[in-house]
Amino acid sequence: MAWSTHASGTLDPPEVRNWRIHLIALVASCSALAMGYDTAVIGGTMALESFIRDFGLDNVTTATRDTIHGNIVSTFQVGCFFGALLTFPLAEKLGRKKAIMLAGLVFLLGGSLMTGAGGNLDIIVAGRAIAGLGIGASSLVVPVYIAELAPPSIRGRLIGIFEIASQGGGMLGFWINYATDQTVPVGSPAQWILPLALQLVPGLGLFFGMAWCPESPRWLARGGDFASAERVLCAIRGLAPDHEHVRREMAEIRAQVEERSTNRMSRRRQFMKLFRKGTRNRMAIGLALMFLQSFTGVNIITYYAPRIFETLGIRGTSLKLFSTGFYGIAKTLGMVAFAFCVVEKVGRRNGLIWGAALGCIPMWYIGGYVMEADPAAAAAAGQVHRDEWGYLAMVCVYLNAFIVCATWQGITWTYCSEIFPLDIRMLCVALTTAVTWLGSFIIARSTPYMISNLGYGAYFFFGSILFAMGIGSFFFVPETKGVTLEEMDTLFMEATYKAVWGQLRGEKGVLDVPGRPESISEENIESVAAKSVKTGSST
Repeated sequence: MAWSTHASGTLDPPEVRNWRIHLIALVASCSALAMGYDTAVIGGTMALESFIRDFGLDNVTTATRDTIHGNIVSTFQVGCFFGALLTFPLAEKLGRKKAIMLAGLVFLLGGSLMTGAGGNLDIIVAGRAIAGLGIGASSLVVPVYIAELAPPSIRGRLIGIFEIASQGGGMLGFWINYATDQTVPVGSPAQWILPLALQLVPGLGLFFGMAWCPESPRWLARGGDFASAERVLCAIRGLAPDHEHVRREMAEIRAQVEERSTNRMSRRRQFMKLFRKGTRNRMAIGLALMFLQSFTGVNIITYYAPRIFETLGIRGTSLKLFSTGFYGIAKTLGMVAFAFCVVEKVGRRNGLIWGAALGCIPMWYIGGYVMEADPAAAAAAGQVHRDEWGYLAMVCVYLNAFIVCATWQGITWTYCSEIFPLDIRMLCVALTTAVTWLGSFIIARSTPYMISNLGYGAYFFFGSILFAMGIGSFFFVPETKGVTLEEMDTLFMEATYKAVWGQLRGEKGVLDVPGRPESISEENIESVAAKSVKTGSST
């Protein structure tokens, strides 16, 4: 069978995989570019000599420096946490497009404050918090927006664009810090202003680009505007209104809207459904995966890469930033591998297990090397020679980044975007998105102290946590590759361990239920379409 980058077995005609839908995903993914850049750039910017001088960090104790760094980095995660939670009702009321544009404006405000801080640490912290509100909001809405516009055969690919943009933004942040350190004089404030100012570029691209993008047809249909929903669907699919594919998709959208309108729930009932059988296990798995992805070890290096490389004996600002740049490349390559090889070929569950099993080994080696060789102390004493074991430790940093980004970093977002019930999907995604920012906050706030006080123990800690995450995935995470969104309710209605055990034995298990149609016939489609049109004309 020939290699392809889209899912097989769907009813999508080739026309739906057109340039328009890819361009829409690229524009919306400017939010991920901003998220990755803003997350990665701050660690290198704080290491620049001009930043240390202008913000008065050159004459402070190590403890004070750790506190300041923790405050600057972690307030971004606090903003992201509340941005994800507060945007849920906004995206439901105003629509996906307007919510994303508003998130872009909030991010631009925060980025402008950071750029114009002028040596004031309080303004830097406030700007990070406000920018976090915008990024948290967009990190909730954009994946849902892309999923609601994407045809099934390339949904994974389009969400992969979002993930690649996130890691690509981080890579740019690392290299731009290195470039400004090399080209802008230390005596000029522009050395730290330029990296912070460049984060405004993807923010502007998101705001003005979304003005061109359409609203989600499913959100339009939910409000009863089926005519606009059909126009948008025809435009992004590149098909005429009377095409069989458009008629089928509109019939399914109408059927879902009718079901939602007859089972409309208040906010209180939506929250109560989180604890029902078949939903609470999904919430438990989703919350655990999104929270624990911050403990893979990748985030500590992303936030504080120069400090991490310092513990490996890398001295000098330029050399630390140069090493950090290659770390960004490793992460980006890992995300490319996720989008085109892992998520649809290896699978979700297997990817999590193998990612944990392989990713913990480099972390443990780094911990052992730091414990045995103490390269930071040797470098401080002027011993800059590095043997083959030291170079292997550097390779392990990059290897961990590639493995984790190819598995845990991408799979967790994909898994949580597909397993939840339709009627409370946005609420569930809001909670899981918020909890991943909570985990990131904990890591961002505690890492400086772990580096200073635990030393090699920090690497052993994250390696052990990652290994335990793999064991948990083996027992409690069912495979969802090839499972339709409609079948998720059936899969998770059974006890999770039973579903996993059935999959391990090669059984269809709970999906093999009596009376479930294996496919949708043309007669069924025509029946649903006719019923939906009749219902729509009578309202």
